[in-house]
Amino acid sequence: MGGFKACLSEDIQGILCLYEASYLSIEGESILEEARVFAKKHLEACLQQNIDENLAILVSHALELPLHWRMLRLEARWFIDAYERSQDMNPILLEFAKLDYNMVQAKHQEDLKYASRWWRSTRLGEKLSFVRDRLMENFLWTVGEIFEPQFGYCRRMLTKVNAMITTIDDVYDVYGTLEELELFTDAVDRLVAVDLLYVYFRWDINAMDQLPEYMKICFLALYNSTNEMAYDIHKEQAPVILVHAFFFVTNPITEDALECMEQYCNIIRWSSIILRLSDDLGTSSDELKRGDVPKSIQCYMHETGACEEDAREHIKCLIGETWKKMNEDRVVESPFSQTFIGIAINLARMSQCMYQYGDGHGVQNRETKDHG
Repeated sequence: MGGFKACLSEDIQGILCLYEASYLSIEGESILEEARVFAKKHLEACLQQNIDENLAILVSHALELPLHWRMLRLEARWFIDAYERSQDMNPILLEFAKLDYNMVQAKHQEDLKYASRWWRSTRLGEKLSFVRDRLMENFLWTVGEIFEPQFGYCRRMLTKVNAMITTIDDVYDVYGTLEELELFTDAVDRLVAVDLLYVYFRWDINAMDQLPEYMKICFLALYNSTNEMAYDIHKEQAPVILVHAFFFVTNPITEDALECMEQYCNIIRWSSIILRLSDDLGTSSDELKRGDVPKSIQCYMHETGACEEDAREHIKCLIGETWKKMNEDRVVESPFSQTFIGIAINLARMSQCMYQYGDGHGVQNRETKDHG
């Protein structure tokens, strides 16, 4: 095919590496596009042959989802098992890998304990029966976004943010009436950020008087969590704006970075698009059954007359094209730290992990957990 010699297909390990490398491409790199098609064809063919069992497992794993798109910690755990089965396994290296994984996981367990105590203290899962009680899933998102042990504070705060997003999403999408939601929106809109570089917020707490009882519980949890996070950051003299990881991992914050944030920079845009499209692939069927609005799949079907299967393939292609844009923007000159850029990329990875087999966030005991 093209400039690739057929004899290269005999080196299965090399073809596998070529296939993985092709996912680092950017827009316009046609050679890597050809390389991916070439590699995929021969990898699929080799699975029909009598090849080494461990190599076949690696090939099947890569064809299911490329390494560049995978959630890093789950992939590390999977590869430790795969490496342990290989004939050329180095026992010392394997032992170090297990020790490293367990040491980092111990840090994550401490973060989860903190998040669990906080979640129980809010009593949201207890008082609001319609809310998805998904502390573990909310925490897993943060591990996918930034797993390194030194960023425990970021994981803890982002778990709070994720839990509040899930709760408020259920208030709006599942339970609240239009009149109630307008009152809640008005109450939250009265939050004023007095200073963008340092944590000063002014709340109109009297705004909650007009809310129904269940919304008062939600509003107070949002109010208390916001102020707790603001106090913690201010105490450490580190500026922060809520609901964005950038302000949990960056110090000092520059004016250039703030301006770029306000303009919704590309690295955030591409990551958010992949999150949105992956979410649609995994959740749209169930959400439509409960009367939710059409998602990207249904919009494409309506615009083009395509069947659902073709629409889903189109959305997958859009995800692939968006990855190319993100690959390019991750290496351009930017006011953002590599840590924050890594979080943006990992959010895209985590979204594909969470929604690859359905709604792994909203529905428990599904195929997503089995592949974790």
